Amino acid sequence: MAKAFGEESTTDEVLDGVDLSGKRVLVTGVSAGLGVETVRTLVAHGASVVGTARDLAKARRALAEVFPQKANDAAVDLVELNLASLKSVRRAADELLRQGKALDVIIANAGVMACPQGKTEDGFETQFGTNHLGHFVFVNKLVPLLTPGGRVVTLSSGGHQRSDVSLEDPNFERTEYQPFLAYGRSKTANILFAVALDHRLKERSIRATSLHPGGIKTELGRHLTPELIEQAMARWRNSRGESTFRFKSIPQGAATSVWCGFVASSEAVGGHYCEDCHVAEINDTASPLGVRSYALDPAHAEALWSKSEEMVGEKFSFD
Repeated sequence: MAKAFGEESTTDEVLDGVDLSGKRVLVTGVSAGLGVETVRTLVAHGASVVGTARDLAKARRALAEVFPQKANDAAVDLVELNLASLKSVRRAADELLRQGKALDVIIANAGVMACPQGKTEDGFETQFGTNHLGHFVFVNKLVPLLTPGGRVVTLSSGGHQRSDVSLEDPNFERTEYQPFLAYGRSKTANILFAVALDHRLKERSIRATSLHPGGIKTELGRHLTPELIEQAMARWRNSRGESTFRFKSIPQGAATSVWCGFVASSEAVGGHYCEDCHVAEINDTASPLGVRSYALDPAHAEALWSKSEEMVGEKFSFD
């Protein structure tokens, strides 16, 4: 009988008894928070890991805190990757392709949240460009390395409920910029990307899924002002004005990532959105739980795919 996991499950509980020896996993954003915890538990269960970070020195320091240095060097290969620069994205992907080593799972973990209005190196709105377009190019270029039975796990957020994507104004050129509105658009894009990628790869026995890790106190929240925190918490107040929100620990926050990648059946999670170590139900009410239907719409996912190719100036075909 399969074990049941939930919002309080940790990475090590989810992977208890799971041997990942021989598995090679790529994790983006391994210099802090969920990325470091994901790497730690994967290595502890036998996997070898390729970790990406914008700041490699910071990543080495963070990983040294959870590994003896020799074990870190043996089990984790670090690659410099700045998702806010397509030049950096393509350089990192090309280096991995040149090495030609197969990947079993890609966990697209890195991201930014509710940051002040800005642009990436390529002129994209910062959150859409970093969270979606950077991963869109990076993951798509690495598809040839994925083995049959492989998976792509993309970290989205319950923040996707704040907004659908805007295909007409993705860079906020005509829309008033709001930090959480932009975040919501980027996180919806993460889900739609997984839907479209899963559709393209499932005949090759490779599946893609997305997830909400939960609310965790990590560096992701470094841009949050008291006003933005109040905006976030307001969604969790009941009719009596009481907050029903609970923070997760970092091991609890990373649990759904490893559940999606290694424990749940690929058929169950492929093309879906998960939270608290289960597949989320569609919920178009004001509730902060579940996934909005617009984020799983196949036609909408295809439209975003086409728009994304147009924006990055590159087409991706996996025939």
